Amino acid sequence: MRKYLIVFLVSMVPLIELRGAIPYGVMYGLPLWQTFLIAIIGNMLPVPIIYLFARKVLEWGADKPVIGGIFNFFLEKGRRAGEKLQAKSGRGLFLALLLFVGIPIPGTGAWTGTLAASILDMGLKKSALACMGGVLLAGVIMGVLSLLGVTAFGVIG
Repeated sequence: MRKYLIVFLVSMVPLIELRGAIPYGVMYGLPLWQTFLIAIIGNMLPVPIIYLFARKVLEWGADKPVIGGIFNFFLEKGRRAGEKLQAKSGRGLFLALLLFVGIPIPGTGAWTGTLAASILDMGLKKSALACMGGVLLAGVIMGVLSLLGVTAFGVIG
């Protein structure tokens, strides 16, 4: 049960998300379908909260003495991601956000994608659906890569 809880919690952590949770679960022998399901739930749980509150909190704290630097960093990261999505996608913002979240490279997960969608005023329902599609895509990619990695290391060992 402890390993499942770790998968769930790791999938909620910004920048790591399910990209780290699925390999953890597979590495420790948890069934892939259970790891996949738990990681997706954990990764998607913060999305509405991020959409509704993150931008407001970051804008509020951007000019504060101690926290301003880190708040500005995250606000700018979301702004840059949103601007790139908007510039590249034109009218296909939904698909662009889905792919942005779904391609598992650092800094392109549900947290950044949802913040970018919030900054672009994309709408909660539309951005949550795009993020869900992206999280599912990233989960499939990470599941396959994790299984291949565990198999390769098993053959080597």
